[in-house]
Amino acid sequence: MAVADSASVKLEEFKIPTYILVHEAKVEDVPEEPNFPVIVFINSKSGGQLGGNLLVTFRNLLNEKQVFDLGEEAPDMVLRRIYVNLEKLKISGDELAVKIRERLRLIVAGGDGTAAWLLGVVSDLKLSHSPPIATVPLGTGNNLPFSFGWGKKNPGTDNNSVKLFLGEVMKAKEMQIDSWHIIMRMKTPKEGSCDPIAPLELPHSLHAFHRCSEADELNVEGCHTFRGGFWNYFSMGMDAQVSYAFHSERKLHPEKFKNQLINQSTYAKLGCTQGWFCASLFHPASRNIAQLAKVKVMRKHGSWQELHIHHSIRSIICLNLPSFSGGLNPWGTPNSKKKRDRELTPPFVDDGLLEIVGFRDAWHGLVLLAPNGHGTRLAQAHRIRFEFHKGACDHTFMRIDGEPWKQPLPVDDDTVVVEISHLGQVNMLATHDCRSKSINDPKTTPSNHNDEEEDSNEEDTTEDPEEYRKFGAADTFKIPDEIDLSHLS
Repeated sequence: MAVADSASVKLEEFKIPTYILVHEAKVEDVPEEPNFPVIVFINSKSGGQLGGNLLVTFRNLLNEKQVFDLGEEAPDMVLRRIYVNLEKLKISGDELAVKIRERLRLIVAGGDGTAAWLLGVVSDLKLSHSPPIATVPLGTGNNLPFSFGWGKKNPGTDNNSVKLFLGEVMKAKEMQIDSWHIIMRMKTPKEGSCDPIAPLELPHSLHAFHRCSEADELNVEGCHTFRGGFWNYFSMGMDAQVSYAFHSERKLHPEKFKNQLINQSTYAKLGCTQGWFCASLFHPASRNIAQLAKVKVMRKHGSWQELHIHHSIRSIICLNLPSFSGGLNPWGTPNSKKKRDRELTPPFVDDGLLEIVGFRDAWHGLVLLAPNGHGTRLAQAHRIRFEFHKGACDHTFMRIDGEPWKQPLPVDDDTVVVEISHLGQVNMLATHDCRSKSINDPKTTPSNHNDEEEDSNEEDTTEDPEEYRKFGAADTFKIPDEIDLSHLS
């Protein structure tokens, strides 16, 4: 990320007066209207001590009422309160409230799971123009911040560093990103539970995948139905298993995970102990994707087609952003021959397509470190469907945007289905170092994309109901009856 001059950053451009944030607070005279008003959400537990330090710095520089600790208050509750207050002030004729709502930007500091949590909440608000979001990398992978130019290394937490970041927020451009809905349905098991098993405790961001309530329209009698959404990726198999082991270890010994470099080193060691480097020797063939489930895909306007997956593939990734596992790009850029013969395109974050990539083991994954390296490109799809084979396995491992879980599977059920479909879009803030590409950018459209970088030699193998189209991340977000939701657009 480019370095700006912190002395040129005027904090008044970002500050929001208290009466805008707190209902019935005394109206204050504001000497200068903020052109870039921000609401800041920080996971104080992320990045070792960095999250807590960053919280203190932001509160010292801005109005402390506009900076929130996600460990104390969920973002849906915060945004509910602020948007309701903005609407009431607008009705009373407050022009500053109208301008702040139009200019509002959000900042979220945490890991990918934390960022996805906020994105899910904003998506559920269904505003005609959602506030764009900037991400501060406080996690281990930091794929979301890296994709939009905010870097992947944990940032400084001093006044100067935060001012520099605010300067980048001021200059950042808006960019849309696709969101994806995931649903899993299975018959109610005769015994035991098939609820997702998180690493020791349920992370707050695993709102992204949970069992539907009885009142949910997706709920089917006699079945367990789970739903959620993601922004970066959904993966299943060995990579999710290693991630699950990492998160479990971190929950047991948090004192050992205070440094990003140490976290990444531990992750690599767990990949060895879990057998990810010698998967063909340490893991039964029943764990291979082809043995576990039948996979079907659908392009934007087509029918379901079965996807052939080689028997050696042990991990499958459905990717929305060009960043996975700390900044690697598993899809790469297909050359002209593969574009023509297989109708493959570069990865765009707003084209309504997911890139589906397979990996055999960790050695296969190391090809991503080579110039133009990529995994086994399986397909690009608007919808994806996994149909699990009866009795193939009693569990598997899944992961959404950095948050893994162990998923029990009923051995006597032949109707376990996971389906992924396009949900919608929200706005992100991107710096000039942004790696993500938009299909609407004339410089990066498929017709204008050149082949300056040749592909590697790695061989490849071959509208919903309204209630369906939400994350469920903001189930507590309810607008009072006296407020007209249409005015919040």
